[in-house]
Amino acid sequence: MRSDRNFFLEVPPAMLRFQNLPAQEQSQFSLNLEVIQEIFEHAKPLGHNEKAPNLNLGFGFIYYGLVRALRPKHVLVIGSGHGFSVICLALGLKDNKEGRLSFVDPSYSLVKNGPLKTIGGQNNWSDPEAVRIRFARFGLENVVQHFKATSAQFFSNYDAYNLPKIHMAFIDGNHSYKDVRADFLAVHRHCVKNAYILLHDTNIYIREILNHSGVKRWLNQIRSQPGRFEAVNIPFDSGVALIRVRNTAPWDPAP
Repeated sequence: MRSDRNFFLEVPPAMLRFQNLPAQEQSQFSLNLEVIQEIFEHAKPLGHNEKAPNLNLGFGFIYYGLVRALRPKHVLVIGSGHGFSVICLALGLKDNKEGRLSFVDPSYSLVKNGPLKTIGGQNNWSDPEAVRIRFARFGLENVVQHFKATSAQFFSNYDAYNLPKIHMAFIDGNHSYKDVRADFLAVHRHCVKNAYILLHDTNIYIREILNHSGVKRWLNQIRSQPGRFEAVNIPFDSGVALIRVRNTAPWDPAP
């Protein structure tokens, strides 16, 4: 072990390379204060342990960080009210300078479609040009592709879309046990080994008690399969679980 006094003062080679980059390239890391303010204003996070007064994106930092660390080639997001999860994940892809994100949302709204189809739907994804502008604000118009469809419709046409296997997925669609189960199993059928699947809203106890959500119950089903999955739940705010797919062999548990 080195004992000289300057050991802890040496700058790592990677940092030296970063410092030698032109200022324009150094500034290409997306999560600066201005972008974070834009995310709070236009992507309106809810239930992600965010704190607007101190610009804390909460789980949004996890979403971005996972993409930066794991370098997925294809990310899938099912459901988003204002695009928070989509934007945080896609900014990671943008900064990686590789990868694509498929975003699936039929653009339901509570007012138009009623509570049996959606809770939290904002009808933000009906106009293709408005969708393009929303993501272009963050420079993501060439990273994100929106599919205005239910997840069932999307997966029934997966091969026709000519999409690659899924490396990372974020499931935040209809929260009924039946639909969460269907979404997860569909992702599992189309993912690679060691893919990561995130489940949002694992910590909404009242809705679980009222049988208006089945995310936590489905997470318990996943935990019963340690040979297939590893799962970590973060039980703050609405909660999010991170699941690693250890085995992609067909799996169709009883409902």
